[in-house]
Amino acid sequence: MTAYEPPGDPGAGTDPAPDPGPTGRRAGYDAVVLAGGAARRLGGVDKPGLRVGGRALLDRVLAACAGAGTTVVVAEPRPTARPVTWAREDPPGGGPLAALAAGLRHTAAEHVVVVSADLPFLAPATVARLLASLAAGDADGALLTDADGRDQPLVAAYRAPALRRELAALARDRAARDGAPDLTGLPLRRLTGALRLTRVPDAVASFDCDTWDDLATARARIREHGHVLDEWISAAKDELGIDLDVDTEVLLDLARDAAHGVARPAAPLTTFLVGYAAGRAQGGPEVVAETARKAAALALRWAEEAADAGAAPGKGTPDAAPDATPDTRPDA
Repeated sequence: MTAYEPPGDPGAGTDPAPDPGPTGRRAGYDAVVLAGGAARRLGGVDKPGLRVGGRALLDRVLAACAGAGTTVVVAEPRPTARPVTWAREDPPGGGPLAALAAGLRHTAAEHVVVVSADLPFLAPATVARLLASLAAGDADGALLTDADGRDQPLVAAYRAPALRRELAALARDRAARDGAPDLTGLPLRRLTGALRLTRVPDAVASFDCDTWDDLATARARIREHGHVLDEWISAAKDELGIDLDVDTEVLLDLARDAAHGVARPAAPLTTFLVGYAAGRAQGGPEVVAETARKAAALALRWAEEAADAGAAPGKGTPDAAPDATPDTRPDA
């Protein structure tokens, strides 16, 4: 049975409770991810492990919460793209309120982002909006609303003291009635109904995968023209263990210039060389941008020389088409 434990008692878990530091306070926020549901509408499959864009739903949510000081996942431990603290309600399957209480015991920050593990479009910007909305007022929490205007309390940022206060009150009520401070089976609305909440509309980030149709919709959306490149880059960075944000427009412009000014195969080879050079320099986004600028300038000089050769007396065309491959050039 999941009994509420007051603040200061980290509860049982696979990792120690986070160190709040010498001041007893933590900067930023912590995150609690609820990933232990039964997924009944999906036939009981491992929903957090289902993939959208080549990444498990759980890993997509963890990427959105990468700025958290501590991230607690309430579920049985499994491999994840980044380290987390694991917790579990007792008994497993005790419901979202019991799971939240189990996860909250491992946090120490003043603000806690609480999300489910089935949100394919949750992004760091969404988390930032929720935290900014919470900080801008005196509400106990800020949550998303979906396309129909319904509250989504598992896509929200809360003040941790308010959560602990209401959990303790629910535990006292249950103990007075049943003799034990057990939160198992209590619906989440028993908690959120007692909180002062502000709402942030977001039909995309609040979209969750409860059914196979939902999963198909998510998989189709990320392949749309306006999303596929960002999705692919995010997936590739996770797969390769790269935590580097670069200006993709710079690299795309470079690839275009190399393809048009030199030869089409030069585009992927040049962008590879830029990445390799930046890695050798152990640089960040600025080094990537500067290396790309140099390569793009070189490609433009090649294009200018080809244009000059085409305009030279006695020649009607350049010595090679801009997108010719090396073995089709006359002097190859």
